[in-house]
Amino acid sequence: MSQNKAASWVYTEQLHTEPESVTQARKEAAELQISSTGAASVQFLKNLVLLPHIRTVAEIGTGTGVVSLSLLLENPAINLTTIDIESVAQGYAREHFAAAGIRPSRYRIINGLSSDLLPRLACAAYDLVYLDGDPLEAEGDAKEAIRMLRPGGILVCNHALYQDRVADPARRDNVTVALRNLGRALLEAEELSATVLPVGDGLIFAVKR
Repeated sequence: MSQNKAASWVYTEQLHTEPESVTQARKEAAELQISSTGAASVQFLKNLVLLPHIRTVAEIGTGTGVVSLSLLLENPAINLTTIDIESVAQGYAREHFAAAGIRPSRYRIINGLSSDLLPRLACAAYDLVYLDGDPLEAEGDAKEAIRMLRPGGILVCNHALYQDRVADPARRDNVTVALRNLGRALLEAEELSATVLPVGDGLIFAVKR
């Protein structure tokens, strides 16, 4: 096993340049003490929305709009629904969408708990769901996401490795255990073909059968 994985991780994160608007959204997230998805993970998601069957996207965890802004800019044909409990952060996201000239008809920004809102979203209506909300709610959110996906739809979950804690069985804090359980549940789910990718903080990548 290579001893230079940390250097490789930094290298892959630095490979990707982002528009100034996304960089600004990252700064605002940091000011609000909200974590934002890493550049390599965002690029992976941008690649996914270029697939010809990806037209409807749902995001759990708007933050200040780092991911949703990136995806809306990458593919003008997609429509996106994004959910978060942090209304101030969502206000920044809304401002970035408007400044970028993104039509309001292409997105919905919904404020509230994912556990309350996801059951209201349509069944088998989404091509891609990105999960980056409260880790303690992640397993329930993932179940709803699977329901929301069309056959052939893609589920991506952030923090699959969670600061290298998930792989260490001695780590038993609530967040690590929740994310470890999420990974196991999705890898074992009969309705999914899933794997864990060592990108950013770790991504679970799953396709609905």
